[in-house]
Amino acid sequence: QVHLAESGGGLVQAGGSLRLSCAASVRTFSDYAMGWFRHAPGKEREFVASISWNGGLTDYSDSVEGRFTISRDDAKNTVNLQMNSLQPEDTAVYYCAATRRSWGDRAPDWYDYWGQGTQVTVSS
Repeated sequence: QVHLAESGGGLVQAGGSLRLSCAASVRTFSDYAMGWFRHAPGKEREFVASISWNGGLTDYSDSVEGRFTISRDDAKNTVNLQMNSLQPEDTAVYYCAATRRSWGDRAPDWYDYWGQGTQVTVSS
């Protein structure tokens, strides 16, 4: 069983930055590819970024490419999402997710474990 806990959300002005973290309670964190998704009111859950089990591969949605950076620290069992140049359209609940399947699929169903989410609000 994998337990994921996000932190780092909050309120920020447009153009600002936030760093989200996700702590994983799991025996072998390096067995898991990790992803970040977000869910805004009235919209479907959206893929944001993912990182492979060894950190060597990353993937970003077009909407965050160049602004967000995903990273992992296997010594601390954490995955991070550095978010820069935030815009009001980035406002959403952000979720961390884990999968033991191969890295690269953006579908939420590809991921087996989810955190409770952390709210990010960007004011204009």
